[in-house]
Amino acid sequence: MKKERKKVIRYLSLCGLLGYGYAPESLENALKGELDFVGVDAGSTDPGPYYLGSGKNFVKKLQVKRDLSLILPVIKERKIPLIIGSSGGSGAAPHVQETLDIITEIAKEKSLSFRVAVIPSDLPEGFVKEAAKGHLFPCGGSPEFDPALADKLANAVAQFGTDPIIEALKKDPEIIVSGRCCDTAVFASYPILMGFDPGLALHAAKIAECGALCARPVGANDSLVVEMHEDFFTVQPPNPLRKCTPDSVAAHSLYEQPDPNCFYEPEGKIDLSACTFQQAGEGKVKVSGSRLVPAEKKTLKLEGAFLAGYRAITIAGLRDPSGIRHLKEIEEGVRASVAQSANFVKEGEYSLRFLRYGLDAVTGKNEPENPVLPREVGLVIEAVAPTQEKADALVGLARSKALHQGFPDRKATAGNLAFPFSPSDFSGGAVYEFALYHLTDLSIPFKVKEVNIP
Repeated sequence: MKKERKKVIRYLSLCGLLGYGYAPESLENALKGELDFVGVDAGSTDPGPYYLGSGKNFVKKLQVKRDLSLILPVIKERKIPLIIGSSGGSGAAPHVQETLDIITEIAKEKSLSFRVAVIPSDLPEGFVKEAAKGHLFPCGGSPEFDPALADKLANAVAQFGTDPIIEALKKDPEIIVSGRCCDTAVFASYPILMGFDPGLALHAAKIAECGALCARPVGANDSLVVEMHEDFFTVQPPNPLRKCTPDSVAAHSLYEQPDPNCFYEPEGKIDLSACTFQQAGEGKVKVSGSRLVPAEKKTLKLEGAFLAGYRAITIAGLRDPSGIRHLKEIEEGVRASVAQSANFVKEGEYSLRFLRYGLDAVTGKNEPENPVLPREVGLVIEAVAPTQEKADALVGLARSKALHQGFPDRKATAGNLAFPFSPSDFSGGAVYEFALYHLTDLSIPFKVKEVNIP
């Protein structure tokens, strides 16, 4: 990349997550000014470990293709790079490949060609076992890593910071398809490469990665324009229906953070304690005072999941007041009855879970005792077993036994439950659990691959 040092950088965050969508008008308005690059985050662990372990994206292909179809002709015509972070949802090899396939499909349909820099984030063979020897540290309340699971991990990745994307930018690609990376890396790498203050660049990136989530009305399904200056940055949604205010942007400092005064990235601590937020025009906010306290040693976050079994569920409604009052007894009776009848699976090889929507399905034991019972409860019964066939049989047993399970004050002898669907039972497929959700102080030599599409 050979570009002159600029006093101002202007970039576009396409939307809060690739595939979530954005208004075409937002893109049109953003393009009324010069853009230095376009960025979009594409991944998250929020939907759980299934998508990493299975190699599938939690955002559907048609959603991703729609968002890319609008922007790819633009970046080609304008000669500005597009940076996609945590491609395919989780950033492992199959996720990255799916993104490349979608870009290839669009390129063929629109007679376009692209120089693409690909940054794999898959862990090298043997890396987890080596890191487990004193170089793995639990992250976000995760338990200590079990070395016995090292060989069972599917699609394990390292979440990196800005350095690999900066190296990719130096190759002057038209598109960067990155594996698993920090959300901030998507938007901070270019400004840091161009010599802008890293504290400001990372704070701006933290806001930009969510698209228009810092604006009102709130929404991750729209765009945000960021302007980087020497000692401040501004944020403004290009959609005239949305406005940024000092309150709305400052409030974003609380997003996914335990401390509004700082957040942490591989580059270090971003200190926000001296930040100021000022209205700088219609829907535009000026932010200054962000400061990076560099890390003594950069770390990587490792993510890996293993196959824990297969799921089946059934969904039903319960309206009998006595049945609702005695759901605990019904559940205990069903568990005992299933254990007696399920000779096709060993005790300890399966699990049964009862989610009682209307009572405590979301908060569980943390829900305070309520003397007034709801008029109806939605019941989800889940079985997880070593095979899909066994999970299906278990949930079928549990459903039939819950349907006819006796309880105190029961008046009817017909079924206890109402089923909204026929068939009532659903095969849920593979179940994955996180085993690796840890930091490491070991380094990985991330290598940028150059690909021509199509």
